[in-house]
Amino acid sequence: MSDPALYGVPPGVDFPKALRDGVLARFAADGPEALARVQIFVNTARMQRRLRALFAEGGALLLPRIRLIQDLGRGLTDAPLPPAISPLRRRLELAQLITRLIDAEPDLAPKTSAYDLADSLAALLDEMHGEGVTPEDIAALDVSDQSGHWARALEFIKIVQAFVAEEGAPDAEARQRMVVERLIAQWAQEPPQDPILIAGSTGSRGATHLLMAAVARLPRGAVILPGFDFDLPAPVWESLADPLTGEDHPQFRYGKLMRTLGVAPGTIHPWTPDRAPCPPRNALLSLALRPAPVTDQWMSEGRHLEGIGAATAEITYVNAPSARAEALAIALRMRVAAETGQSLALITPDRMLTRRVTAALDRWRIKVDDSAGFPLHLSAPGRFLRLVSRLYGQRLTIEALLTLLKHPIAHSASNRGAHLLRTRELELSLRRRGPAFPDAEALLNWGRTREEKDPGALAWAQWLASALPFEETPVTRPLSEWVARHIACAEALATGPEAAESELWREAAGRKARAVVDSLVQDAAYGGAMPPHEYAELFRALLAGSDVRAPDEDFPNLMILGTQEARVQAAEFVILAGLNDGIWPPTPAPDPWLNRKMRHDSGLLLPERRIGLSAHDFQMAAGAKEIWLTRAARDAEAETVPSRWLNRLVNLLSGLREKGGDVALAEMEARGAAWLRMVEALEQPGKAPPAHRPSPRPPVAARPDRYSVTQIKTLIRDPYAIYAKKVLNLSPVDPLRPSPDAPLRGTVLHAILEAFVKADDLSEGAEARLVDTARTVLAESVPWPTARRLWLAKIARVADWFVAQERSRRADSAFLKAEVTGEAAIGKTGVRLTARLDRVDTAQSGALRLYDYKTGNPPSKKAQAAFDKQLLLEAAMIEQGAFPDVPAAEVEQAAYIGLGASPKEVPAPLEDVASGKVWADLEALIRAYSSQTRGFTARLAPELLDYAGDYDHLSRYGEWEDSDAAKPEDLA
Repeated sequence: MSDPALYGVPPGVDFPKALRDGVLARFAADGPEALARVQIFVNTARMQRRLRALFAEGGALLLPRIRLIQDLGRGLTDAPLPPAISPLRRRLELAQLITRLIDAEPDLAPKTSAYDLADSLAALLDEMHGEGVTPEDIAALDVSDQSGHWARALEFIKIVQAFVAEEGAPDAEARQRMVVERLIAQWAQEPPQDPILIAGSTGSRGATHLLMAAVARLPRGAVILPGFDFDLPAPVWESLADPLTGEDHPQFRYGKLMRTLGVAPGTIHPWTPDRAPCPPRNALLSLALRPAPVTDQWMSEGRHLEGIGAATAEITYVNAPSARAEALAIALRMRVAAETGQSLALITPDRMLTRRVTAALDRWRIKVDDSAGFPLHLSAPGRFLRLVSRLYGQRLTIEALLTLLKHPIAHSASNRGAHLLRTRELELSLRRRGPAFPDAEALLNWGRTREEKDPGALAWAQWLASALPFEETPVTRPLSEWVARHIACAEALATGPEAAESELWREAAGRKARAVVDSLVQDAAYGGAMPPHEYAELFRALLAGSDVRAPDEDFPNLMILGTQEARVQAAEFVILAGLNDGIWPPTPAPDPWLNRKMRHDSGLLLPERRIGLSAHDFQMAAGAKEIWLTRAARDAEAETVPSRWLNRLVNLLSGLREKGGDVALAEMEARGAAWLRMVEALEQPGKAPPAHRPSPRPPVAARPDRYSVTQIKTLIRDPYAIYAKKVLNLSPVDPLRPSPDAPLRGTVLHAILEAFVKADDLSEGAEARLVDTARTVLAESVPWPTARRLWLAKIARVADWFVAQERSRRADSAFLKAEVTGEAAIGKTGVRLTARLDRVDTAQSGALRLYDYKTGNPPSKKAQAAFDKQLLLEAAMIEQGAFPDVPAAEVEQAAYIGLGASPKEVPAPLEDVASGKVWADLEALIRAYSSQTRGFTARLAPELLDYAGDYDHLSRYGEWEDSDAAKPEDLA
């Protein structure tokens, strides 16, 4: 038997190109048919496509068969094996078993965690299959557990036993190991005569590791290792034998393969004579990334390290103060590459950073293909399908309805413009008049009232009413029924009233979403029954597990790559970004089943495996000709920790003073600082003079000719608000999400008290009748159950006080009118004052008493005399006969009835401010604002410093202060 054939390609070398060159050099000379007999197995479809493209560049020739390791079973072994089941089916089956286990033993876990536990158990099952670990191996672990956690974990792991033993339905990882084991047995009897190569894999999974070892032993087999560290000395290779201390090293998997094959590192030769772009940098990084137990070698070997200046000459270290600065610096450098035509690759596992960079490049109209794509659940079809999935089991809100209708896929088959116009009109109607939770009848009523102005509105409303589910009560249904209902609703809403093809399943994102839905339909029978919120979360998780690519070739020399994709592509300039711990390397996912020691003892992979793979990706990418190393010192929450590899490199260079390492590091940082200064200059907004405190003076003809009594307070305190509302005709938009706010509370309170007072029954039990009245009005007017309960409790709390006060009032007066409207001319100004009285009583003397209900604290007498003149003005209007349903008579008493947390009655200062004086002051005020010389000053006399007006943003409050002098401005 020949020695195992292992070859390596150093970091920084274009691996696919080197692989092609080596294959041509070894096999092309034996004739065209020799190359066609070569089989090359690679680990990713991207590598497969790149290799085929590289071979095609060489002209017409018979190509080797380039296949994926996942397709190993086809053509190499004839052993019959059952097909692999889908990962979704496995997770659904596990979820059903976990749910039944939790039902039997509720203390094990909350039922809502069934799908999360299923995902975790499925991952554990995949790993056990790949590494050849049985449930018996795990159950046999010697664990001293006083808390009972291990006993609970074993209950769940027993579920795995059923699937390990289920030979008829293996998952993909189990079937792959079966194929590898049978293939190895077949090769032992009859080795293949044609060359078989495995290239690009590190052998991080058990089945792949076995396959690589078997191929390396074949007479005409070979394994080509990407990013092999030829600078690593033999003693360091030996130190990688212990996974507990060495698995986070980038070369750990290669050391494990060599130990399996019984070969020394010196027997691994370069696949091609290609040299790394910067050998001194590879040597520097090799030393910096030594395993933690042997980092003392820095002191012994560092003094012999040569070429530090050459190793770092093409390294720029960008230590950005924020994630935004990091993204902008990267975008600036990519813009330079776009202008010069230099090939540049941004490599990072941080998808948020790549989105920031993409957004920053958009200002220069530079679009770059992101190889990782974007999550399917954030695409247009993904968002639309998620919106529809959340319609079930709860009342439809205005916000949810409008979000759905404004989505670009809604009503996308035809006549989209008319749909958007009707959506706008429906929005305005719902904002102003509700209801807060639209139903089918409300939509149809809107369509009927709109039909006259907009023929077709009723048909549009009928389509919407029939397409939406309006299912408020959560219903548990089988998964297959949920999928059918969900997709039918989504397609109806996407199509519109006319039968045509919508945008839902079009383009790359639509096709990907269709594939996910089809897989769910195929495996839905294994999902059991679930409530609507569980289905919505399951569907979201399925979409989030898929990505969509939308290639853009505007700048083919620019690439945004994930760490795995970076192994396939090469560039002159590489940016390694997001170099913070928790991002690169990622934080190991928490394992609810086994700790680190238990994983090691059972033969499973350690959490450091992912760190080691990330380290290998880093080492390969950092070998490029010119590189940037970037990080952000802070994220949105706190300071960040530099990546351990970046930390090691910085610490190593800092300690190599005799070799000029500290100077080299300072130069790296200086180059990065220069780019950050450009970012600061780019971010400078320039100087803009602050706005002055406005006091607009519109023409007299444009000024208001009608005020309500409640607006007089606003005219005194914030005249600018009157200008914006009555001159500019601007009103605050009603909220998209109606809530039980103060105005509604006041309206409801008035309705309750009006109904109670009109009943005129203060006999025994009046307090209970008041509460019953409140309950009835709240049920009709307030659709929020929580608000109804809270407001009813507040009414019940003040019921005794209010009934007692009402009996006192009725002792010498009688109820006259409620909710009375009227108006009066304000002298000869040409302006009229309107009012709506809450309540008017008649005293035994014939005089009138005026009351106004308040849900909060009523204004004091001093405040009423100076600012809150509502009751004083209403009393003056009554005495002038301004209300047709109220006789002109003296108002002997006016008061606010405050029904807040501390109920009280605050009288108006009628005895201090005569009605004639009130009216004369009002006339003087209106005359002043009817003059061209008087401006509507913003925030003239706010009650509190924290007063927030509806038009503060329009007046640009914040650029000026309340103490600033107003600047009058005449308007045409």
